[in-house]
Amino acid sequence: MASPHPTAAPQPRSWLKPGTWHLRTRLILLAMTLLIAICGAVGVASYASMDAFLTRQLDEQLSQAADRSNDPGRPPSGGFNGRDPLDARGQSVGTLNARILNGQVNSGGFLTSNTTRSQLSTDDKQVLLALKADAQPVNRALSNGDYRLLAVKTSFGDVLVTGLPLAAKESTLASLVWTFVFVSLGGLLLVGLVGTVLIRRTMKPLEQLSEVATRVSKLPLDAGEVALAVRVPPSNSNPGTEVGSVGHALNLMLDNVANALQARQKSETKVRQFVADASHELRTPLTAIRGYTELMRMTENFTPDGEKSLARVQSQSQRMTALVEDLLLLARLDEGQPLKLSEVDLNQLVVEGVSDEKVMAPGHTWRLELPDEPVVVNGDPSQLRQVLMNLLSNARKHTPPGTTVVTGVGRTAEGAAVVTVTDDGGGIPPEFLDQVFARFARADAARAGNAGGPGASFAEGTSGLGLSIVESIAEAHGGKVTVASQPGLTQFALQLPLPQGMAQGGSPSS
Repeated sequence: MASPHPTAAPQPRSWLKPGTWHLRTRLILLAMTLLIAICGAVGVASYASMDAFLTRQLDEQLSQAADRSNDPGRPPSGGFNGRDPLDARGQSVGTLNARILNGQVNSGGFLTSNTTRSQLSTDDKQVLLALKADAQPVNRALSNGDYRLLAVKTSFGDVLVTGLPLAAKESTLASLVWTFVFVSLGGLLLVGLVGTVLIRRTMKPLEQLSEVATRVSKLPLDAGEVALAVRVPPSNSNPGTEVGSVGHALNLMLDNVANALQARQKSETKVRQFVADASHELRTPLTAIRGYTELMRMTENFTPDGEKSLARVQSQSQRMTALVEDLLLLARLDEGQPLKLSEVDLNQLVVEGVSDEKVMAPGHTWRLELPDEPVVVNGDPSQLRQVLMNLLSNARKHTPPGTTVVTGVGRTAEGAAVVTVTDDGGGIPPEFLDQVFARFARADAARAGNAGGPGASFAEGTSGLGLSIVESIAEAHGGKVTVASQPGLTQFALQLPLPQGMAQGGSPSS
């Protein structure tokens, strides 16, 4: 018979959607990164190509300006026949001309916008004197800005320096850079928006698969009859596409799980029905055995050994009857039979239960910790009484005489009634604690070392159904039962929902 378990904790809204979101983001980032890399490569190549083109163009202009400034007919004395090289035809604004002779700048200047000459500064002259007269253009920074300079040694023994400003070239390159930046940013923005739309549309089937998986993850598949009717729609389960293949595989998996759940449910139903039928059928012969045993004790004379054997038969038949009744109760709880609800005063229930246990175990110390006001819940009185008796008898059976058992009643901060049964016995073995509510679960007495844990029985044996019945009845009432144990302190706590208007804060002492 399958053991009931608490409802699984709620799962996240979707186990696939966060991954889908990350995948979508990664795809967009990948596309953006590739586009940035491409734009960067194109930009660098364009800049280098434009720079080389403008430099060649400027060098041609510089060579022509140098030719115009050099007067091939001037006399050997080195003069210019009274004409300034800056006055040559075709010289543009900003052109620099200078003549170097015997390590000194004899003449030179810049052609200004009003066709007048701007004199060279001392620093400018030092820069010009440092040039090599190898007819190779070089870039230098002068007082009027950056220049492309060409130094040529003439046939008269002097050096003629010609220069053109780099401002126009730098302005063109700057315009190219800004244009490329703005165009690239616009392209990136457009690609990002279009890519987001396309990727969203592409990923939408995965989100639908995620929704299906999320709905399945929230179904209580651990116990009971489960109708697993959730499937991926046909539009997303076509094996002809990548997403469709995933959807088709998910549907196959869900079909397999559904078949397994149906098979499990059928098996559990058969087992429960068998247990219920067998238990019901066993009640009659057990009743007959007890009746005939009592009749024989009243009508027949037995030797002491016979009397002892007959008493043993009677005690075992009573124990078997109790086991059958427990099995029948568990079968009814598994079937979900309706409870006979009425108002139950937990204070009164605890007082009566502890009074009965005092008679059965006078060697234990029994204490009550009850609130001044009654704590009333809606429940089945007989079942709640059995829950309390099982918890109290569990403390009595598995602890030695002299143990103190404290039973408390109160309210939790969450608005639930709580009944606690606490003892100062040896505690439950840690390896057994997680299965203490399982059916037919009993700790090994040898391992427990008679320390007071379940299974370390001091007075009587147990069937291993008591705490399982406690858990089943608590869940049938919408509550729960928990246990905490360590050497010297074991506490079982039964929580039950309070009626509306009675849930107030507070907790029992223990």
